[in-house]
Amino acid sequence: MNHMQTELEFEYKRLEQTVSLAEEQLKRAKQRNEDTKTAIIEAKREIRENTSHAISNLSSSQDFEALAELSQYLDPVNEKIADYEEVENKISILENLIQSPYFARIDFKFEDEEEFENIYIGRASLKDQKTHEMYIYDWRSPIAGVFYRFVTGPAFYDAPGGRIRGEVALKRQYEIKKGILEYFFDADVQITDEFLRKLLSQNTSPKMKTIVETIQKEQDMVIRDMENDLMMVQGVAGSGKTSIALHRAAYLMYQGLSNKLAAHNIIIISPNPLFEQYISNVLPELGESNVVSVVFEEMVSEILQRGRIQPRNEFLENLITASSSKYRSVIKGSMEFKMSRSFAELLNRFISDIPRRWIPFEDICYEGERIVSGEMLKERVLARPDVPLGMKLGQLEDFVVEAIRGSDKLHMNREEEVLVINEMRRFTELKLLNLYRSLFADKEYFYGLAEGIEMPDNMNRILRYTRENLDSGTLYYDDAAALTYLKLKIYGTGKYKNIRQVVIDEAQDYYPLQYEIFNLLFPGAKYTVLGDMNQTLEKEEDISLYDLIKRILNKKKASLIVLDKSFRCTNEILQYGLKFIGRRPEIKSFNRSGEAPDVYTAPDQDGLNGLIISEVEKCLEQGYGSIGLVCKNGRNASRLFEQLKDRMELQLIGSESMTDLQGAFIIPVYLSKGMEFDAVLVCDADSENYHSDDDRKLLYIACTRALHRLNVFCKGEASPLL
Repeated sequence: MNHMQTELEFEYKRLEQTVSLAEEQLKRAKQRNEDTKTAIIEAKREIRENTSHAISNLSSSQDFEALAELSQYLDPVNEKIADYEEVENKISILENLIQSPYFARIDFKFEDEEEFENIYIGRASLKDQKTHEMYIYDWRSPIAGVFYRFVTGPAFYDAPGGRIRGEVALKRQYEIKKGILEYFFDADVQITDEFLRKLLSQNTSPKMKTIVETIQKEQDMVIRDMENDLMMVQGVAGSGKTSIALHRAAYLMYQGLSNKLAAHNIIIISPNPLFEQYISNVLPELGESNVVSVVFEEMVSEILQRGRIQPRNEFLENLITASSSKYRSVIKGSMEFKMSRSFAELLNRFISDIPRRWIPFEDICYEGERIVSGEMLKERVLARPDVPLGMKLGQLEDFVVEAIRGSDKLHMNREEEVLVINEMRRFTELKLLNLYRSLFADKEYFYGLAEGIEMPDNMNRILRYTRENLDSGTLYYDDAAALTYLKLKIYGTGKYKNIRQVVIDEAQDYYPLQYEIFNLLFPGAKYTVLGDMNQTLEKEEDISLYDLIKRILNKKKASLIVLDKSFRCTNEILQYGLKFIGRRPEIKSFNRSGEAPDVYTAPDQDGLNGLIISEVEKCLEQGYGSIGLVCKNGRNASRLFEQLKDRMELQLIGSESMTDLQGAFIIPVYLSKGMEFDAVLVCDADSENYHSDDDRKLLYIACTRALHRLNVFCKGEASPLL
């Protein structure tokens, strides 16, 4: 029997043993949960029968004893429910593991041992509880890092007890589907690249999937980093930034007792709700609970507790579709100024000025007797500049109550004290939106407060624009951020006190003021910040933004990793997309070839629609699963959808869309960021739509969404940028 046949038989037998062990554990887990479910039902029946008198006593004098009796019954039930949920998660992991137990193996010889050990690596670990033999190591385990970082030869990994050295004799990768070994190969660099190329040549999925089989060395360094309080990643389009962030979250949830994070300790700040849905499968596929994912304006709404707040996508739509360049410059200038550190400084000055100018402190009197003078209250607030204003105003109530109770002349009951305090709140409870309005209402006051701060050239227009917006009933995106900063600086918040790790995706889309807000919301957290400076939409940004982020977040240990290899597009698509970038970056392409993009023009819209329909049909014939018809803005997308919806299967993707991205769909370019589609049709690339430097960025983003096929369509004259 030759060597290959021997190896094949060994692998078949090993897989059979592994699946058998997993099935045995699955059977036991299911039985355990059946027993637990029966116990929970029985315990609930006992609660109903034995505590009815305790429940009826909850409004009597025996409240405490009744609650104690209830607690005595409820605590064991809650423990059983928690155990049931934990085992349910284990059942889900085992069911997935039976389908595809592992994807890799390394043969590793520890430095002080003679024999090589077979280390099988999968999405979750599997251990024989009787023999304590590890059948599968979780991809996040320290030893699994050897697979991602080393070829055959000397290797090491860092374990809790220190660095472990050894030697790798074999790296093997597997394709196992539905518990059946389809093939395996022994990997060197060339063969591994071929395997990755094969995977990348397949259709993408409607939602983002895990990349555990193909994590690259540089990506693994980010995922496993435990040294830095602030890990920043500048990654080109298609470098796997978001996947890395999610796998890093899974890794942090896997770590030992001192470092381990639960799902409620991590928060992902996403660009929009569609993107939240797009990434929602990754952590569950890795056997972890999904972590909280929020959009910035959702956090703002929660903090401000106000009505309608303009979403970022609506701001972008307004900016992109602005009727004149003058109006566009005001929208842009307002955002850039109000989101700057300069404006944060102006807001800090305003906060300091609020008790001096904007709070009408009054004497506190009762039945003609002055309890405390307004001047004294003002002095108490001004005396401690380092204490947040909201806290000082709250403490005034305690001060007045003490003055009342310490007076020989006043003899108030509790109700009378409450009446006095409520009267005080007319000036101690701040109406922040009204205060913020007052900042812009008086031009002289605004410029006086801003002395020494650099202003944009069109500041007067921005002041008028802001006053109009504040009277509109909608809180615009930039004003909402500024108001949030004011509220946090004045009152603070404890809402996110459990958060220990913050993941910020599309970092280039946020402004300095927003990073100041993150710093106020998550003061003790560590950060993973990922972005691509070439994918900014409405502003100019470069790699120096990361230095600014580092200064604002003020973490002890920070690192910036640059990922310059793109795994998404074919060479031809990537090179076509790169021509839209002014400062052309050094981007390495994973060597995968395809068709070169073409530009198609038609004299009128009917002709253009015919070309688009024909292209979609070709994409479907070639078996592409997701075909993105990308338009410059939502208005163009809606118009095209109305023209095409009766002639083909088509979805329109908007800001609030909650759908899987499959089949043919129309999407504005700003909603497509971070996503990838098998084929992309840029549907409105004429000279009227695309002509400015900002438009270059839109074209770059649109083109780099495509994995396999990209074509560009124009009505009339093609964009000069093409």
